[in-house]
Amino acid sequence: MRILLADDHEMVRDTISAYLESEGRAAVVTEPDYVSAMKTLSAKGPFDLVLLDFNMPGMNGLDGLTEAVARFPDQAFAILSGTAPNRVAPQAVESGAIGFIPKTMGAKSLVNAVRFMVAGETYVPASVMVDQGEMAETEFTKQLSLRERQVLSGLCRGRSNKEIARELDLQEVTIKLHVRTLCKKLNAKNRTQAALIAKDAGFEAE
Repeated sequence: MRILLADDHEMVRDTISAYLESEGRAAVVTEPDYVSAMKTLSAKGPFDLVLLDFNMPGMNGLDGLTEAVARFPDQAFAILSGTAPNRVAPQAVESGAIGFIPKTMGAKSLVNAVRFMVAGETYVPASVMVDQGEMAETEFTKQLSLRERQVLSGLCRGRSNKEIARELDLQEVTIKLHVRTLCKKLNAKNRTQAALIAKDAGFEAE
């Protein structure tokens, strides 16, 4: 994976790039502001994913994202933020972003989120989407992303990976990745046990 990370906080840049390089085996290029990021994208792009800090100099929030998408329509962009309100996430997706990543996200979750987006999937954490009237939030579902809940719903209904992929308009390999992640999060040995754990926790398949 080739990732361009733009953030004005040096510690954040170093930490996230270290996560992606060590855990995700990604090649990461970093920039401190929006203008520098756009210059690097012009010179060295396209990248598999461009992560833009919502509040960095020159970004102007969603205005910067909208401009970047217009300039580079074939490039995948995602918003990175530690302060933006939850409503920004769906607005960012509507503006052309492929995802929204809170800076509070753990290393493994961040790497998985980046992998999903590189695979062409839109990623927004369930904790962010709860305010948008998505699936009901519980202590059990707080640990899962929106897409993981959708995949888990398919497992609880006895669907195969191929069937879930068709329902969600995703590649079967992406579903397999989600199922593997779900099993780890739920401490389940396999997909059947994951479904049983979910049902025991009161998870309602939709």
